Amino acid sequence: MIKRSTLRAQLASALRDEILAARLPAGSHFTVKEIAEQYGVSATPVREAMVDLAAQGLLDVEQHRGFRVHRFTIDDYRAMVHARMIVMDGLFHGFVEAEAVRTAEEAAGGAAGPLREYELDPAVLASVRRRAEAAVRAARAGDLDVLIGYDLRYWRELGALAGNPYILDFLDRLRTQCWVFCVPCLRREGESAARLWSGYRELVDAVEQRDAVESRRIVAEYHRHALSLAEGPAIRLAP
Repeated sequence: MIKRSTLRAQLASALRDEILAARLPAGSHFTVKEIAEQYGVSATPVREAMVDLAAQGLLDVEQHRGFRVHRFTIDDYRAMVHARMIVMDGLFHGFVEAEAVRTAEEAAGGAAGPLREYELDPAVLASVRRRAEAAVRAARAGDLDVLIGYDLRYWRELGALAGNPYILDFLDRLRTQCWVFCVPCLRREGESAARLWSGYRELVDAVEQRDAVESRRIVAEYHRHALSLAEGPAIRLAP
């Protein structure tokens, strides 16, 4: 039984986790009534939660029939990774420019500007580092269920340093959709530990040191790795 407070958000989160873990696989059909009975709640918050997930691109609305888990194709996946790459490169390009200004000011003997857009909160960095450590352990163990949770929180907290919630939400949606596509394929392939990216700590180090060039290099490697997953045999054979 789910508590009634923030019921809509709790249901959306629970269903999202089921989709991410592929326990609700692509193409699965269900009705509001079925989910309401499963969780022991009324139909209204379930319907609202499903509408929220449909807005995130995870569910398709089937008129008068219910909802179906959206099926992403390999072309969808590649397009999402490329979109993520472009936006994140722009984000870190801004970091490069800000760092260049700071370096030029210091070289000229003046005080460095505040660079407010990229101020690094030590508490946020410490939290991101904890997420990084946990994500690395999960990646090396091949534990997808644990990794996904830490991966999404890691990138969300790291991206929050840029201070743009619209970019943050867009990237979070893309990462979730990419995981939805990849997880069943990685499970079919087996030995997922050898296929998972684990450069989380190195990126936090580069950001903390305000090394914009290294940060962009690691992010580029992260996206090359993501695209390489599309070459796995289980993904190529995905329906």
